[in-house]
Amino acid sequence: MSTTPSPALAARTTVWPVLIAISLCHMVNDVMQSLLSAIYPLLQAEFSLSYGQIGFLTFAFQVTASLLQPVVGAVTDRHPQPRSLAFGMASTLIGVLLLAFAGSYAMLLTGAMLIGIGSSVFHPESSRVARTASGGRFGTAQSLFQLGGNAGQAAGPLLAAFVVVPLGRPAVAWFAVAAAVGVVVLTRVGAWAEGRRRAAATAAVAQPIPAAARPMIIRALIVLAILVFTKNIYSALMSSYFTFFTIEKFGLAPRGAQIMLFLFLGGMAAGVMLGGIIGDRIGALRVIWFSILGVLPFTLILPHVGLVPTGALAFVIGLILASAFPAIIVFAQELVPGRTGMIAGLFFGFAFGMGGISAAALGLLADARGLIFVFNICSALPVLGLLTVLLPRPADLMQGRG
Repeated sequence: MSTTPSPALAARTTVWPVLIAISLCHMVNDVMQSLLSAIYPLLQAEFSLSYGQIGFLTFAFQVTASLLQPVVGAVTDRHPQPRSLAFGMASTLIGVLLLAFAGSYAMLLTGAMLIGIGSSVFHPESSRVARTASGGRFGTAQSLFQLGGNAGQAAGPLLAAFVVVPLGRPAVAWFAVAAAVGVVVLTRVGAWAEGRRRAAATAAVAQPIPAAARPMIIRALIVLAILVFTKNIYSALMSSYFTFFTIEKFGLAPRGAQIMLFLFLGGMAAGVMLGGIIGDRIGALRVIWFSILGVLPFTLILPHVGLVPTGALAFVIGLILASAFPAIIVFAQELVPGRTGMIAGLFFGFAFGMGGISAAALGLLADARGLIFVFNICSALPVLGLLTVLLPRPADLMQGRG
């Protein structure tokens, strides 16, 4: 992670060790996030928590994990702090230890909030570092970064099931070892990024948006937010209720239902990687068109087919749907140059927050009308991908700024 001899050459060079390090640390960060909700049954039994207290635990975590991200991103856009990455992981480390050894509900709340703060610091700044290390392969870098997060989200419940449940809540402390390694790795990554920032002759700075381009850019950001909203409603549906759907419709045992869910999660992991790589070749806008609207035929069919086609469709839907997010982040960052951290914080925070809200709302609807009804209604959500027509083409954007 040494400083490169020429800023111009450095800007064209993809620094794979940094990208891999950031991706692995993203995996650690998101394992800790998903681990929190995965151990709720243990916490409820040990502390005699009400559902209201569990809900407030989630609220405390999500407020710090999602709402703070755009604020952190906006501040670090003006005053980049790559060394803060290690601080963010250290906050997560302390939060995990509190969850493992908390003796009261207040300590649990503090641990959840510290994990949320760590996530708020990590996502905007690490997204900026990934862009810096991309060598111009912005989509590929964003995909590799997000791949770690997807892997962490999928691994958290499994680790809880096979480690924490058999060994008890103190076993959560073992995951602090991974966070401690993350602190060391991010200390080095932060030092590399700080050196790259100082060596750059023309650092990316926030540029004032010309008055003529502002309406177009604001409209585009609103459209992108709606597309992320659409994507995350459907992702929340699948992540939270697909297992119950397959159990109810096909009579699967829990293990079989989990395999069906992993098909969807595996598709998402593949899609988030392919979306950025392909976007670097054909453009982010085309990937957004394909991902959000192209998934529509498959979501419409899913509630009406047999077991084997359902598994195949789950993988395909996950793959196509997930390919949009790296493209959306890259497209949004190109809309507002110099605001990399704010855009990353805004969209990661929005995506995370909307996922939690959507899961709760869909659960209430399922209680009232049934899961099959919910899947049928949500199958049409990707039609909102037609709003992509409102996004500016690169030539339009350049002309608006000219």
